Amino acid sequence: MKLKSTLAALLLAVVAAAPVSAQEQQKITIATEGAYAPWNFSGPNGALEGFEIDLAKVLCERMKVECEIVAQNWDGIIPSLTAKKYDAIMAAMSVTPKREEVIAFSAPYAAGINGFAVAADSPLADMPGTGESYSLDSQAADAQKRIDEIATLLNGKAVGVQGSTTASTFMETYFKDGVDIRAYKTTEEHNFDLVSGRLDAVLANATVLAEALAKPDMQGAKLSGPLFSGGVFGVIAVGLRKDDTALKAQFDEAIKGALADGTIKDLSLKWFKVDVSPRG
Repeated sequence: MKLKSTLAALLLAVVAAAPVSAQEQQKITIATEGAYAPWNFSGPNGALEGFEIDLAKVLCERMKVECEIVAQNWDGIIPSLTAKKYDAIMAAMSVTPKREEVIAFSAPYAAGINGFAVAADSPLADMPGTGESYSLDSQAADAQKRIDEIATLLNGKAVGVQGSTTASTFMETYFKDGVDIRAYKTTEEHNFDLVSGRLDAVLANATVLAEALAKPDMQGAKLSGPLFSGGVFGVIAVGLRKDDTALKAQFDEAIKGALADGTIKDLSLKWFKVDVSPRG
């Protein structure tokens, strides 16, 4: 009897120590920035809203898990994931080689499209390529030509970006010589400095800039120059811990289904008025 009791206790201990999948947990926590409209932001009542909030709810329903969505400052969003303060990140986070050294990513659910905003009455108001779009992958030569033209105009100018983003990587890659690149914690902060005259331009996700430019406090600013995608901007996906392979598989299946049936396209059109679904 004593041996059986010991074996039973050991079995219970093994079961208790076994990893629990997201589906067995029936609940996961997803972090977002909450300051990146219209992707994710705090609404008038304080509740989180935006494209990624709606999409997270859709994915959780498809995965048959209960989800809690929480706001987290951008500069600590990956360290807090690896510290297990939450299970996933949905915060317009582009997949980059540097980030892939630390975390895993799901299948992509959006493509990153970035552009410049400037004061409407500045010499930069009509930079070369305004109204055009270039892929840094499939149109590399044409994109580089526009970049070279813009670099000449931005020489000696101050350009704001949100720190630790693909926008900052783009500026450091193509404009580090001759341009005063200033990193900010949020896009709201660099937008404020743009309209206050402390910056000559800002670079950010074009959908985020379009949302900001539609507001009264951004009157007098406009998009200028071409839009860029691909390359350092990559694609946007759910950030996950590398050992959460089961959860990644669940997200992958849910995202692929939402892309296939047009759900992501519909949410994109609702929030951005353009389809940012990943191509290829």
